[in-house]
Amino acid sequence: MSAAASPASPFQRLGRLIAGVEPGLPPLDLSVGEPKHAVPAFVGPTLAAAVADFNRYPPIKGIPAFREAVAAWAERRFALTTAIDRDDGVLPLNGSREGLFHAALTAVRLAAGTKGPRPVVLLPNPFYAVYAAGAEAAGAEPVMLPAGPETGFLPDLAAVPTAVLDRTVAAYFCSPANPQGAVASLATWTGLIALARRHDFLLFADECYSEIWRGDEPAGVLTAADRSGSLANVVAFNSLSKRSNLPGARCGFAIGDPAFLKAWGAARNVSAPQVPIPIQKVAIAALADESHVVDNRRLYDDKFAVAADRLASRFGDVVPPGGFFLWLDVSRWGGGEAVAARLWRHAGLKVVPGGYLAAESPAYGNPGRPYIRIAMVESLSATEAAMDRLAETLT
Repeated sequence: MSAAASPASPFQRLGRLIAGVEPGLPPLDLSVGEPKHAVPAFVGPTLAAAVADFNRYPPIKGIPAFREAVAAWAERRFALTTAIDRDDGVLPLNGSREGLFHAALTAVRLAAGTKGPRPVVLLPNPFYAVYAAGAEAAGAEPVMLPAGPETGFLPDLAAVPTAVLDRTVAAYFCSPANPQGAVASLATWTGLIALARRHDFLLFADECYSEIWRGDEPAGVLTAADRSGSLANVVAFNSLSKRSNLPGARCGFAIGDPAFLKAWGAARNVSAPQVPIPIQKVAIAALADESHVVDNRRLYDDKFAVAADRLASRFGDVVPPGGFFLWLDVSRWGGGEAVAARLWRHAGLKVVPGGYLAAESPAYGNPGRPYIRIAMVESLSATEAAMDRLAETLT
């Protein structure tokens, strides 16, 4: 466990690593987690029908039909027994990233004077860089928790000292995890919620990959909260980006603790970006349709099957239970940075060194250093070519 400043963008660092180096083969970019499957067919007609709504300022809380669609989807998906508050239990986000950033600002402000002179925000390590950016912008101390093989690639909040937990205002927890693909069980979510309530901090559950999984459907934080009888201290973040292949729509949502979301909504009304009404209507259509989500998962399944076939002899089981990344331990070939440079130079593959997605800790080093992250977002044919190049390079 350690406190650390957020690193530079991993993609800027990757650009510097391979600057001036000619790729050995025609480039294949597997660095950015940008879904490239087809945009659902209903998006165009929905936008066309709503085009006149572009001349209206969207309400920061979203239109009622949007809040209804989000709540109804969550109630179905997570088998909730208690209805979500349609007025204060849902907020639209201009993509989940800005929400994950701004939520920390309000969490720290609301806790002013109750958590010591410098409150704590807990983060997994490796982590999505916006978590640390939000913590730092809020003036909190970001405390990094290792999320490597020793902890099942998820952070162990129960191992955090009580004194630190008592200073904590929020904890980010991602499942399925980016980059590792690990999935939290219902028991894990239940324990995290109990811990958050015991020490009075907010659990920020980043579930943007919740609809991309293999095998069993991932448990959700909302299910665990619902079974506890309350959404207190819980905020779930999700979006259309991964579920519906709409990263460019910039539409996400937060669901959870009505008291926090009401206060956060008031703060957002003067400082945060809105979601255009036509985009909210696309979200309504997307959340009402599961067929494109099933098709989307099948496409990822096909690509992970290729990875399993091509890479098993070098890495063993490479297929994670959730998400769309490969997280490969390449320490025997020199570690993530060396292998990323080698793959570009010899094979034209652009992948992210795992160390660029993590922070250095004086206690345990950089937990991402042995790894590379590969985004399985390209077409099946491009993925086959990439896996062949990877296997050939790492002989």
